Amino acid sequence: MNSGALISHPCTVCCKPTSLWCSRCQNAWYCTPAHLQGDWSRHRKECIPANTGVQYPLSNSPPPIQQQVISVSAIFFTPEEERSRIITVQCRPQGAASQGICPFPLLQDYFPESVPNTIILTQGLNGEPLRFPLHIWYCPTSLQRGSPVNRAIFRITSGAAAKQWCGPVVVLKFNGSRRQGYSDAGSNDLPALSAYFLAYK
Repeated sequence: MNSGALISHPCTVCCKPTSLWCSRCQNAWYCTPAHLQGDWSRHRKECIPANTGVQYPLSNSPPPIQQQVISVSAIFFTPEEERSRIITVQCRPQGAASQGICPFPLLQDYFPESVPNTIILTQGLNGEPLRFPLHIWYCPTSLQRGSPVNRAIFRITSGAAAKQWCGPVVVLKFNGSRRQGYSDAGSNDLPALSAYFLAYK
């Protein structure tokens, strides 16, 4: 798992930092499609397809460039299960790595019914600031329409929460207080989450 910020590599042509790569080989980095196009006559000789399942034939025109996707561990609280579990979430960059914009997590599979809302948890137990804030993604329509109670959250709060959580909840962990990327979330984040779920009204 990548526990740091988005990886940045120098462009093969101009050495400018980039997170875009040749989608065919995933081994050459370009900051713009024009740089890949301009370097294609040289690069095509070394462009060996990566094992991605997508086949780009070797031709006179280069394949498209893609943004690099990073993977992080997240905590998934599902209504159907008694325990939370660790899942892998893909995150897509939203700008140049040097801009400090946090990658966007691709969570549509966990929230098929609606677009999730988010809460950023910056305080842990006893109001202590969290060194690595937690990013809670939840379905507001599930909370409002009386969906089944989230059994995993019910379990970690021992059923003592002032208001029951409903629907799926995914929790990611920022890699620092500036919230410019994600790191792996894990079971050590559960006490702060439990305290938050207990206090939620």
